[in-house]
Amino acid sequence: MKFKNHTMLQFVKDAGMALLGGWIIGVAFAGMKLVPPVPPLMGLIGASGVLIGGFCYELLVKLLFKQ
Repeated sequence: MKFKNHTMLQFVKDAGMALLGGWIIGVAFAGMKLVPPVPPLMGLIGASGVLIGGFCYELLVKLLFKQ
């Protein structure tokens, strides 16, 4: 259980840092009156699905093979 909680905590920490970094860039772009380089909503949803799928794969491999 300790390993699983550590993995989830690290994921949440990484996601939070990515969100904070994106927020900072968004504020900077808005301050300079630039259009942010962000894909449309469906592109963001697809990209998040890819990231979540990769995380789930790594978690499954670790659980099944106890690495």
